[in-house]
Amino acid sequence: MKSSDQFHVGLVVVDIAAAAAELSAVFGYQWCEELGAPARVTLPGGDAVLDLRSTYSMSVPRLELVKRVPGTLWEPAAGSGVHHLGYWSDDVAADSAELARRGHEVEALGKRPDGTPYWAFHRSGTGPRIELVARALQPLLEQYWATGKRPS
Repeated sequence: MKSSDQFHVGLVVVDIAAAAAELSAVFGYQWCEELGAPARVTLPGGDAVLDLRSTYSMSVPRLELVKRVPGTLWEPAAGSGVHHLGYWSDDVAADSAELARRGHEVEALGKRPDGTPYWAFHRSGTGPRIELVARALQPLLEQYWATGKRPS
């Protein structure tokens, strides 16, 4: 894991459209189409299916707006609103294990049907929440950011 792998800042919001409109009006951000679907997620209490919805800015620095999911880690952060820092990972399982070894508890894992993690959220007591995202998704996300259109 390297600092140069950091590629976005995530904000959890109640209303994606309203938050995007405000950031556009104030800072000129342009936004991609909203992504989302029910997703199977492994949480500390077990597996759950959550309706995860988000959008990314086409503008940089890259922001991700994530719709609030009550009763989960996807709640708006107090104060600044920053929810997480997103990093590319060449091996989500190994990087996740390393973060856990360093005291960053696993809050959620997204897994492929074969059980391989392709994203993970970690939280420490002293720093920001970290999202690891499989680098294999990078070309797909770069196309999404360039066009603003949902990947097909």
